[in-house]
Amino acid sequence: MEKIIDIIESIAHEKGLPPESAKEAFKTALVQTAKRVICEACDFEAEIDEKGKRYALYQKITVVEPGDPRLVDEPEKYISIEEAKEIDPDVELGDELTSEIDLESYGRSAAAALYHEIEYHIQRFVEEQMFNKYKAMIGTIVSGPVTRVDKEENTYIEIDEVRAVLPKRNRIKGESFRVGETIKGILRYVGIDKKFGIHLEISRTMPKFLEELLRQEVPEIQDGLVVIEKSARIPGERAKVALMATTPTVDPVGATVGVKGVRINAVSEELNGENIDCIEYSPIPEIFVARALSPAIISSVKIEEDKAIVSLPSDQKSKAIGRSGINIRLASMLTGYQIDLVELPSTATCTTTEGGTEEEKPVNPDALKALFGE
Repeated sequence: MEKIIDIIESIAHEKGLPPESAKEAFKTALVQTAKRVICEACDFEAEIDEKGKRYALYQKITVVEPGDPRLVDEPEKYISIEEAKEIDPDVELGDELTSEIDLESYGRSAAAALYHEIEYHIQRFVEEQMFNKYKAMIGTIVSGPVTRVDKEENTYIEIDEVRAVLPKRNRIKGESFRVGETIKGILRYVGIDKKFGIHLEISRTMPKFLEELLRQEVPEIQDGLVVIEKSARIPGERAKVALMATTPTVDPVGATVGVKGVRINAVSEELNGENIDCIEYSPIPEIFVARALSPAIISSVKIEEDKAIVSLPSDQKSKAIGRSGINIRLASMLTGYQIDLVELPSTATCTTTEGGTEEEKPVNPDALKALFGE
């Protein structure tokens, strides 16, 4: 095993590990091998001589008083001070004596156990490094080819050297994927399992996915000239995005939509045709709620705790609600308020001619009653 240090450094280079991590894995493997081959309950310590390119393995024994019960219960871990004095006259109670262990003297079984432990711990370090790498990527867009679609319609994607899953619940309604097709998603979760290794889960339904797609498509958002304050989605149907410019020279909505809608249409296409409404954010809740209910024209908004009471003409109510209630639901999700709609009473008018010109004037309800009866 005289070349074992060179082998460890070679493994580190091959696996893309920092040399120090590989050496720590080797030291752990040495200790675990000694416990397996020599004594499970013993304390061992491994050291690496960087200059000499060699390792040393030591067994540690604690010095205790002659009558200490641990001498009987765990003789491999403790030694009486009388016996210790015979080895080192200067030893004191509580000191640790160390003796070097020659693991090679335990034969092929020790060598086989050591290589098995090295392989195991190197793999753990590789997985830990990968775990930290992908954990830092949570909330960003990843992409890769589809490798499999199972019976439950969960889609498996290869992302670099790791397989990720897009569960059916995280898929936009109406989407279907084929093996070999490249798809995008937001990295939602990263886990690690001793048996199955790294586990990644991606999503195409999170509002964050919409935000990141806009960030990729709109240079003004990338550069920080436009900020996405909030977003809300009903995946595959409709979404609303609240935008704010950090400089007065930039129109946040126009920049995001793009010339002839080219930017927003590119994002919509990636989201399976999802309609995206872009509105300008306002820190004033009443204004923000009114804008969120676009395309409806709102007369007034009153905020009461977590409720927004919205007054609007009767002909605008259907626009505010939207098909199947989708517009008001998204506005509520976007603003965080429960929205109650109040129709304003309509005012009857009549046309009169004065001085050769026509003029609309409100009709007095009492006059109508007098004219047509109750």
